[in-house]
Amino acid sequence: MHVCLLGAECTGKTTLATALAQELDAVLVPEYLRAFVQQHGRVPAAQDQAAILRTQMAWEADAVQRVTQAGKTGIVCDTAPLMTAVYSAHYFGDTALLPEALAHHARYTHTLLLEPDFPWQADGSQRDGPATRDAVHRRLCTLLAEAAITHTRITGTLAQRLHHALVCLRT
Repeated sequence: MHVCLLGAECTGKTTLATALAQELDAVLVPEYLRAFVQQHGRVPAAQDQAAILRTQMAWEADAVQRVTQAGKTGIVCDTAPLMTAVYSAHYFGDTALLPEALAHHARYTHTLLLEPDFPWQADGSQRDGPATRDAVHRRLCTLLAEAAITHTRITGTLAQRLHHALVCLRT
């Protein structure tokens, strides 16, 4: 099983990914963007996007290797390189990363799209606000439709999201 969670900022990806990895006995692949912001003390610039995308891919590749060694059921990715490409298009008008991200996306067995259906919360240096969250969500939905990427929409409270995701992943 190779699961990715997609969603704009403040849609609960990290919380749900952590819960799913624990519930499924899977390896959790964290979001590299968080580590980047902590390490550099700033949000990424346009010239950082490709390296962020490829580092996320490398973290996933490492996790795939650890699955077999650790006897786990698969991996749960807090996010996917596709989100980096979407943010690059949104913030910088640069769609150059989309082909690589879309090609990589074919590796996932399940894509969960988290809806922005609960109040937005500030998170320090990574959060822009509900207007950005909604714009990124619309862009992501359009891209998933245009690329014909099969996905499951996840809504509700954390408990509802976890239940819905587990039902989806176990069927």
